[in-house]
Amino acid sequence: MQHGTHHEHDGRPVSHADHAAHTTSHHPGGVGWSMAARATLHCLTGCAIGEILGMVIGTALGWGNTETMVLAIVLAFFFGYSLTLRSVLKAGVDFRTALRVAFAADTLSIAVMELIDNGVIALWPGAMDATLADTLFWGALAISLAVAFVVTTPVNKWMIGRGKGHAVVHQYHH
Repeated sequence: MQHGTHHEHDGRPVSHADHAAHTTSHHPGGVGWSMAARATLHCLTGCAIGEILGMVIGTALGWGNTETMVLAIVLAFFFGYSLTLRSVLKAGVDFRTALRVAFAADTLSIAVMELIDNGVIALWPGAMDATLADTLFWGALAISLAVAFVVTTPVNKWMIGRGKGHAVVHQYHH
């Protein structure tokens, strides 16, 4: 074998870029922004489903801001954990272990995302009083989720880099 040439287990040559990407996925210290962004997007999907559903239900039922926000946060955690739980269960892991993995992988990410998302909405003038028919309701919600994504991505990068968060889930995707 020549110096600088690496081969997969089946003998196929691998470029340095491929090897670096593979190494990064198995060695937590070398985590890239792309992996962190994918983990955050995964988390954002569950959070957004719960957040939007909670806001819609609370607003449609005429609930107060506090009750609506609590429902949205509870549903964001529920759907965030559910998406991870679903993928880990597909890997053949028992339910109890999968639940522990989901909690370990997502708790900090969802908490940061919800803090930022709800903080933006709470601080946005008029957003808490907007109705489902208001552009402000949907615009503030979309912007708050985008800001939450931007703030949470470095948190996920930091966690994955330490073998925590979605790095825990990653081992079940092989």
